[in-house]
Formats: sequence, C-alpha cells, structure tokens
Amino acid sequence: MRIEIEVEARRRVPPDDSATSSHPAATAVPVPVGAFEPPYYAAVFTTVRTRDQDGYRETDARLAELVRDIPGYLGMDHAQTPGGLGITVSYFRDADALTRWRSDAEHRAAQRRGRAEWYESYTLHVAKVERSHGFSR
Repeated sequence: MRIEIEVEARRRVPPDDSATSSHPAATAVPVPVGAFEPPYYAAVFTTVRTRDQDGYRETDARLAELVRDIPGYLGMDHAQTPGGLGITVSYFRDADALTRWRSDAEHRAAQRRGRAEWYESYTLHVAKVERSHGFSR
C-alpha cells in the first residue's frame, strides 16, 4: 500500500529568533523549528476544516502575532493538506507558558469561533518533550 500526502509547511518563529520565517511568502524552502533543550512542552493541534473559512486567515495571522508575546513561547510548525487536514505544533518552555496561551482572551474567542465555523473536527495533544535533537545541512 502506498499513501501520499501533499502538504504546505510553514514556520512561525518567536520575535527574538534571528532566523528568517519560512512562511511560503517568505521563502520556498520551509524550515522546522529547531530543537530546544528539554524539557519543554509541545501542543499538537490537528484539524479538519469546514468549507466556510470566512475570517480564518485574519484570525490565524492575529493569533500568530499574539502568541509571540507569551513569555516562554518557543515557536510553531504547521502543515496543511489541500483537502483541509492541518497539523500545528506549538512549543512552550514550560506548562505555565502553555496555560497563559490557553487562557488568553483573544485566543479563547478564536477557539469558540473555530468550533462554530472553521473546524469540522480537531484534536489537541499536549506532551512534555524529554528528548530533542535536529539536523540541518
């Protein structure tokens, strides 16, 4: 059996990261968020979107700006299939940073709108990262 998935990947970086964003508009070659010194936390948000995406891009861009102000936010990786399956992994230094993001008022409002309009379904998995390494040519 052979399974192929086509995705668009982009990287969102915190404001103090000196690397260039790999958002498709910025570069043709996406770069994953680098490995951090463990422990830290990863929030894995997997979604299937509805056809109604009115206002989604603007809200997504606003949340990408907003999360950068959360102390302990480390970065974000995202991949999206043309069919609407999305996987976003957000990285946080500690559980307190993740809690601050989860309880942010604008983020909570976007979550409510997402359930009402943009997502057919989603899952959220939060994990404590105990090992991390990377490779870059």
